Parts: sequence; C-alpha cells; structure tokens
Amino acid sequence: MQSQSLIAEVVAEFLGTMVLILFGCGVVAMVTLFGSGAPGEVVKGGYTNVTLAWGLGVTMGLYVAGRVSGAHINPAVTLALAVFRGFPWKKVLPYWVAQTAGAFAGAAVVFWNYRPAFFKADPLLERTAVVFTTFPAFPEAPMAGLFDQVLGTALLMLLVLAIVDERNQPLGSGLTPVAIGLVVVAIGMSFGGMHGYAINPARDFGPRLFAALAGFRHNGLTDGSGVFWVPIVGPLAGGLLGAWVYDHLVRRYLPAR
Repeated sequence: MQSQSLIAEVVAEFLGTMVLILFGCGVVAMVTLFGSGAPGEVVKGGYTNVTLAWGLGVTMGLYVAGRVSGAHINPAVTLALAVFRGFPWKKVLPYWVAQTAGAFAGAAVVFWNYRPAFFKADPLLERTAVVFTTFPAFPEAPMAGLFDQVLGTALLMLLVLAIVDERNQPLGSGLTPVAIGLVVVAIGMSFGGMHGYAINPARDFGPRLFAALAGFRHNGLTDGSGVFWVPIVGPLAGGLLGAWVYDHLVRRYLPAR
C-alpha cells in the first residue's frame, strides 16, 4: 500500500508540474513568437501576461496535485518541507524526479504545439530558448542572479508556510492555491528581471534539458555558458532560508491551537 501511495503521489507531482509548465512556457511562447518584437524578445506589455499566467499555472497545478501529493511541484518546497516539516526524506528524490520530468514533458508539449511558429520566427532555434528556461540579465555578474533566486524563493517559501499554517490565519483549503498563485505573480512582478524568477529548480532545469535535446542553441546547458546552476542552487537555498525565517521569526510567536 505504501508503494502504491508513493506512485500516486509521484504521478500527481508529475501532472501538477506539467500543468504549471504548460501555462508558464505557453504564455512565454505566445508573447515571444506572436508579438511584434524580435524572436526571443518579450514584447512590451507582454511581461504582465507572463507573470499572471505563471501565477495561474501554479494555482492550477496545485489544484491538480494538492489532495494526492500535497502539490509541492517545486524541489525547493520539497526540500524545505523535509528539513522543517518532517516530510519523509525517502520521498524527496522521487518527488524531485517527478517534478523535473513533468516540467520536461510540459515543455515538450508546448514546443509540439507551437512548432510551426518556432521555425518561422527562429528557423535555427538560436534565439528562442528563452521560451523554456531562464537567463541572467547580467551574465558577467552571476552572483547577482544567484542572490535574486535566493531572495525570490525565500519569499515564496516564507509566504507558502504563512498561508498554510493552521496557527496563523488559514484560508479555506479551496483558496490556498489561489493565494499561492498570487504570491508567484507578486514575485514575478517585483523580482523577475535579474534571472527570470525561476524560483523552482524543476521548472527551470526540466525545460532547459528539453531545449538542449531539441536543438535550441544558447540554452545555458550545452552552450558553455554554465548558467543552468543558478536557478537550481539559488531556489534550493532560498527555500531553506524562507522556511527558517518563518519558523524562527514568525511561527514561534503564534498562539498554539
């Protein structure tokens, strides 16, 4: 029974993360491939669409997976919950694999759907890897992007724990995904410029791996730039930081229920 339960949870994480990527990478494809700017350039006004759709993607992914797996859909969340909330360590790696595989699959579906538009706008696939993955605004200063990822994910984890804490001001269970989605929108609008606010290692690495395998150039993984590690290390560290801040500076002062 335990193995069947883990399988169900892993499938839920896969599907929840896939839904997140379908909406997230889908909206970036829309504003990149069908806007008035050059291929690979998010058109003016499109960034608002991007932040809203990523937030809605998180909300919908949480609705898909929430009752089965807890809907982590983010390795940084899984790690922080293992360290601070007793989530079983034996489930961490299976969750990470499922989340990354779901992100990979979501990216593949987005590419399949928009394939004619990709090859019309960017026949050599030289400028549109940005649809799938994040890049630093200042490649010469990778630590700035790293700090950005730590900060954004710390905010995410801090607020997720505040939203779901029964000792704080809990929402009805049906509204929790909406509130967390709004957190992602706010992070994107406030801290999206330095490194694309991945704030989720699976969201970034799964689609980046797909982009590399599909032949996209300048993908940050096989092009020698080595930028792929920033949205992996930064969110994992940021998730732990945000959870520590919540537990030590907020939760310890809340009244017990």
